[in-house]
Order: sequence, then structure tokens, then C-alpha cells
Amino acid sequence: MDVKEVERLIKISKERPLMPETYIPWHLEPAAEDVFLPEILTSLQGLEIYHTLTPVQKLELGRHELVQVIASYAWGECLFCLFMTRHILTLPLDHIEHRFLLRELIEEFRHQEMFGQAIAKLGGNPIKQSGMHKFFGEFSNKYLPADYLFMGSVSVELVTDVYGNYARRSPNIYPVLKKMFDLHNIEEGRHILFTKSLLKEYAAKAGYIKRTAYSFVILFNILFVRTMYVKKEIFERIGLENPDHAYKLARANFKKKFSENCLKDIIAFVDSWKGFNRLTRWAWRSVLGANV
Repeated sequence: MDVKEVERLIKISKERPLMPETYIPWHLEPAAEDVFLPEILTSLQGLEIYHTLTPVQKLELGRHELVQVIASYAWGECLFCLFMTRHILTLPLDHIEHRFLLRELIEEFRHQEMFGQAIAKLGGNPIKQSGMHKFFGEFSNKYLPADYLFMGSVSVELVTDVYGNYARRSPNIYPVLKKMFDLHNIEEGRHILFTKSLLKEYAAKAGYIKRTAYSFVILFNILFVRTMYVKKEIFERIGLENPDHAYKLARANFKKKFSENCLKDIIAFVDSWKGFNRLTRWAWRSVLGANV
């Protein structure tokens, strides 16, 4: 780990904190032309059924799916904070990793509050995680070793970053959401730099079997978050006549769009430490539709 680089990240976190209370213009209401989620990230865009939606339904689809994305971020960060709180107890107070994780915890808790405030601002009602999501989220957080949890964390952060970049670059995104993703991108960028630096040590010591295990952990973390975004209840809420049919189409369409638009950085990360091999490549292709 590059200690000087981590010291720099800690210094930035202390001297230039980004406070959601003042950084985000919470007082602004959505303008008539504002959208909540870029069309490229919505589950039905690209299908014939999308052209049958009214402008209000398209806007509402983006709002509900964006709320689902934000809620999944908040829940995932909460789980990771639980892990980090336990993990830092194993490290000396003056250890560089301990010191950085304290800064990350501070920022991650602020993010959770920020996400909750954004959902309230949007009038959102997040659909709860399934029993399967809760089980695997809590099980992995409780029983997986630290290196596996960090692998999973960086993969989710990279997905979050992709969504944030699409939203921030959208010319008509609701300004409250743009600033929220701006803030998250800046602070998560530091977390990603630290985690990648930490994982270099793990990957350097890992043999074929462990690299394979790391790759599967990341694959299932990505599948975990992807399956939290598209829900049948959303199509009921926007008033589609056949929500079951829409959900079936949306799920298949979103898998394809997600693989095309959201996996590039993750694939590059896994490839950097030789995480693709005969055992893992087929799984990434069949489960995530990844081009590896």
C-alpha cells in the first residue's frame, strides 16, 4: 500500500469535506424538463413497449427506478459500514488502514443520510430487499474474510460510479440529483483509490484458486446489486396494464443494457489481477452477459 498516497487522501477528507447539507441545493424543486434517471439506464428504454408509455409514465419510471438504485446504495453502504466497524477493531489506532477507514466511515454515514434525504425529496417509496438479498447480504458481511469483503465493496463502488457519471453528464438531470452524484463521485473516488491500493497486496499474494474465488465474489456482488434495481411493483405503480409482462421484458432488457453500459471498469479491474480464467470466464458471460 502506498502510505503517502493514503495520507494524502486522509488529509483531503479532513481539510476539504463535502457536506450534503450545504453542497446540495435541497431547496430546488424539479423543473418541467428535468428527469430523474438518464433514459439509457431505465429498464424499458430500447424496447417497443417504451414507445407506448406517456411522458408522465416515462418520467415516473425513471423516478421509481432511481429511488430503487439509491436505496440499494444506502443499504449496501450500511452493510459495509457494519463490516468496517468490526474490522478496524483488529487494527492498531495509528495504523494507516485504521485511520483511513475512520474517515471512510464518516463519509459513508453522511452518504446514507444524503440518500435518505434524496429519496424523501423525490417522494420515493423504496421496495424492500427480498429475503434472499437480506440473507446473502448479512451472511457475507458476517462470515466472509476482510479481503473478500473489500473485493465486493470496490465492485459495488465501481457500479455506483458508473451510474453517477451517467447522471452527472445528463444535460437535463434534476439538479439535486446531479449534485448528489457529484459529491458521491468525489468521495467514492477516494475510497476506490484506497481499496484498490489495499487489494494490490491481497492480489499479489493470491494464487490461482484465490483469484478465482475473488472473481466469483465480485461477480455475485454485481449480480446482487443489479437484481435490486428492476422490480415488478414499479410497473404497477406507473399504471401499466400488464406489469408481469413488462417486468419480464424489463428484466431481460436491463441485463443486456447493464452488461453493455456498466461493466467496463469492473472487467478492467478484475483483469488487472488475472481474475479471468477457465473457471470464471464462462460464469461472467452466462450470469452477467459480460464480454470477457
